[in-house]
Amino acid sequence: MSAPATVPTAPAPIAAPIPSEDQIARKFDNCVADLLVNAGLGFGVGVVASVLLFRRRGWPVALSTGFGAGVAYSNCNYSLNPYVLPGTKILPSNRS
Repeated sequence: MSAPATVPTAPAPIAAPIPSEDQIARKFDNCVADLLVNAGLGFGVGVVASVLLFRRRGWPVALSTGFGAGVAYSNCNYSLNPYVLPGTKILPSNRS
């Protein structure tokens, strides 16, 4: 019996660092997507509340859409500025 042939494998490629403008672009895209989702959910909740509870008034729709947009703004603020999170400590890099 012969030994099984081993196939040489190439070393795993080293991941290049992601440029900072791409990181900001991803965060901004997530913020826009979060705004659309949260404002849309708020709009839907406002329409249902307006129809069922408030005799088709307009203010529940505006209020709940604003709440959704405010939550999205807060999430985006935390994403883009980690210093505003309570208890977050940003350590300096040890690059020489």
